[in-house]
Amino acid sequence: MDAGHEPEEGVRITDKRRIDPETFEVREQSSAPSLSEEAVIEAELTEADAKVAELTDDLRRVHAEYANYRKRVDRDRETARDVTIGNVLTELLPVLDDIERARQHGELEGAFKSVGESLEATCLRLGLETFGAADDPFDPMVHEALSSEQRDGLEGPVVVTVYQPGYRHAGRVLRPARVAVADS
Repeated sequence: MDAGHEPEEGVRITDKRRIDPETFEVREQSSAPSLSEEAVIEAELTEADAKVAELTDDLRRVHAEYANYRKRVDRDRETARDVTIGNVLTELLPVLDDIERARQHGELEGAFKSVGESLEATCLRLGLETFGAADDPFDPMVHEALSSEQRDGLEGPVVVTVYQPGYRHAGRVLRPARVAVADS
């Protein structure tokens, strides 16, 4: 090389073999890397640690997103199930009313009695709740007042007669109870 020229940048080869290929002697190994090698190693480790931290954060974020997605899908699936069961139960309400009327008139006997009781038991297992009874406080959210009357000594509106029971499933009113109300 000329004295006025700087070394060209390019490939730099470092021979790290323990045995010298020309003399076949074991080379002396420095126990500690040089200062520049330490700096390079430290920079590589810092860079690797930063990349590991970044990838770990990405993995945690993706895992949290997947867990939220799974919870949302399970919740939506349960809601869809409840709505579907509620719709089927709503369609069966006239049949349940007919069974109750037959029971009140003494016509619920024989095979019809077992079918009616089986249908009512199945609806109860699916979560159908009946509500509306005399002397319940009147609640316009669950009762439909078909008639009203005045009575003394009442603290608020009260159901006096139930014309048709109300039904709810999974907290949703399928049909309000049709009632007569008394108020002071």
